[in-house]
Amino acid sequence: MWPTLKAASEVPAKRKVVASEGCDGLLWWQELVPCQAGDVSVSVVQANFFLEDQWCIESASPLGTVIGVFDGHGGPETARFVCDQLLPNLQEAMSSPLAVTADAIGKAFLAMEEGFIALVSSQWETKPSLAAVGTCCLVGVVHQGTLFVANLGDSRAVLGKVGHDRRIIAEQLSSEHKVSDEGVRKELMALHPDDPDIVVLKHNVWRVKGILQMSRSIGDAYLKHQQFNREPLPAKFRLREPFSRPILSADPSIISRSLQPSDRFIIFASDGLWELLSNEKAVEIVHKHKRTGIARRLIEAAMVGAASKWEMRYSDLKKIDRGVRRHFHDDITVVVLFIDHGMLVKDHAQGHRAVSIRSTPT
Repeated sequence: MWPTLKAASEVPAKRKVVASEGCDGLLWWQELVPCQAGDVSVSVVQANFFLEDQWCIESASPLGTVIGVFDGHGGPETARFVCDQLLPNLQEAMSSPLAVTADAIGKAFLAMEEGFIALVSSQWETKPSLAAVGTCCLVGVVHQGTLFVANLGDSRAVLGKVGHDRRIIAEQLSSEHKVSDEGVRKELMALHPDDPDIVVLKHNVWRVKGILQMSRSIGDAYLKHQQFNREPLPAKFRLREPFSRPILSADPSIISRSLQPSDRFIIFASDGLWELLSNEKAVEIVHKHKRTGIARRLIEAAMVGAASKWEMRYSDLKKIDRGVRRHFHDDITVVVLFIDHGMLVKDHAQGHRAVSIRSTPT
């Protein structure tokens, strides 16, 4: 269920990293791992019967540091596929080894989308339900002194930076595609003017076609291609009315910015964290505590909040098994990157602090 670090013999030019990791029931963590952009802490807690979150950290010259958080829905298959394919697709999309651009990242997202749709097509007769599986996709790339953040769905990246008064400030870096946002609903309605049910308020929650809460994803082929909205896809997934244009998009929102000396750390997390902690609270926790194990500390703070909502103790929540646990909180993945500005200006041809870590499919 939980990941392993690849040894240098498995990953050319990447040294073996020995880091403290631990597991407490459904909670797993890696305390702190050095990478080319600084130090990184990661933690995951499972709530679904099958863990649908996946993540990866790839840090090596000349690309830099790549962090991915993939929050699957309908099953883990798309998140696993994207976790496997992000790095090779990103490398393929770059016109040269040093050409990390927003355009290259966008091409990598498109390649992952096309690759998964091709997989759905190839398994259509034997595993049609794969057409109803998708994932949100949050990717951060630190290349030399530039940060890129690309997002599909409702995961989030938040920067912690020091203000003029030396107080820590939270700045959200990613754009989210949740139909709870009026702007996202208007965007969908403008794209589908002939469909009065493109967004539906169901049990007080806005959903696309009454199904998903996000408007963009990788996968979800049955909501993008009419050819998959038919038998043998189980009837519970099929839309009653045919459609002529994709209902969901796989076009990511991408930002780039030069990292400043005041930028301290970035929190990358699936929406399970942000449902329970505000941007400001999460940044405050990271700022006030030691780096080691900080991702685990964030998840524990979120679970304390989840327990409180249900008027129960955190110790009792921890005893609830996977599957049933989903009634109390979602799968949560957190990756915290502490930025070392000194490392960013060093010789990028060196293999120092190179590392490759990723979640292991269950």
